[in-house]
Amino acid sequence: MDSAARRARVPLALALATVLVTAAALLAALAPRAHAAALTPVTSFGTNPGNLSLYTYVPDGLSADAPLVLLFHGCAQDAAAYHRHSGWAQAADAGGFALAYAEQKTANNANRCFNWFEPGDVARDSGEARSVRSMVEHTVSAHGLDADRVYASGLSAGGAMVSEVLSAYPDLFAGGSIVAGIPTGCASSMIDAFTCMNPGRTQTPQQWGDRVRAKNPGWTGSWPRVAVWHGTSDTTVAPANGTGSVRQWTDVHGISGSPTATESLPGSTTASYYGGADAASARVAHYSVSGLGHGTPVDPASGCGTAGAYFLASVCSTGYTAGFWGLADGPGPDPTDPPTEEPTEDPGSGECVRATNYDHVRAGRAVQRLGLAYAAGSDDPLGLWNVFVTTSLTETSAGYWENTPGAC
Repeated sequence: MDSAARRARVPLALALATVLVTAAALLAALAPRAHAAALTPVTSFGTNPGNLSLYTYVPDGLSADAPLVLLFHGCAQDAAAYHRHSGWAQAADAGGFALAYAEQKTANNANRCFNWFEPGDVARDSGEARSVRSMVEHTVSAHGLDADRVYASGLSAGGAMVSEVLSAYPDLFAGGSIVAGIPTGCASSMIDAFTCMNPGRTQTPQQWGDRVRAKNPGWTGSWPRVAVWHGTSDTTVAPANGTGSVRQWTDVHGISGSPTATESLPGSTTASYYGGADAASARVAHYSVSGLGHGTPVDPASGCGTAGAYFLASVCSTGYTAGFWGLADGPGPDPTDPPTEEPTEDPGSGECVRATNYDHVRAGRAVQRLGLAYAAGSDDPLGLWNVFVTTSLTETSAGYWENTPGAC
């Protein structure tokens, strides 16, 4: 080949090389990044007597000493479904914190429910509770997270498990969120569990509080801040359980069982704050969602989660929970009503009336549904609506009656 021909081929080779490099760069730009955050299984995380699975989600570029939120799915769900629908992934990306998902196995529970009703699975350092501790300790250590800012949230059986692990490990968790869940210590068997779910059990605040304290006799440290979410139309886990959880945790914190302040949130949600005038200062918050059934409240319209089985479009419970814990400013527009330093209801008479459930309903102190009686206002379950069951009701605010066994 003469020199003229060789000189002619050089520009062609350079041009071809340029095209190939450009194409490679374009493909690399379009391809998913290997380091992008994703839900990741953790095959080994330490002692695991509860035989649970762990998945983590760690946003890219997470700062050192970031918080951690541990999540518990509901029955018939798994970690992937909860991650996909609940809105916690978006909250973690925006707020700069890591997520860990506990996942139940059918080998432990045919319906994939966490065994919140089995004493051996909820006692400190036993069964599933011990597995949860391992999950937290491993994730904090593996990713350099802040051990003093660990939180837990869960739905239904997962919500019940949240209450149990908060009680078992107040030294491990700074806060929790119980979504359509059940108070600590309500059940000690599967048969008990169904009674707790609906219609629920009636206990005084101190009785509920004692069930938490019994898990850590002699504990003198601080207790986790707790948010309670419940729909008023939940027929799977009766709303009385939300009320019971509020009574339990206000008693544990040693604060008044009457809200310090209330405000209205989107999605027909009423937020009641106990031990503080707002979400930032309250020790316990009760978010009651009017008309909501059984599920996690999400708000797809605002980018908070997606609707699905047991993920109900209403309000961004994830965002407001993160705000309550101080991990975010909270979602959505400003509340429609400003917080009030005191409840807006007129004070009740404090009158205590002992009568049959039949007479309570006739007098307007209770209502009946499907042959069962419930206290007016609080919706505390009273048992069968007949002339044979006698209960004591106290009017704690105008038209708001609570079941108070032994009060009169």
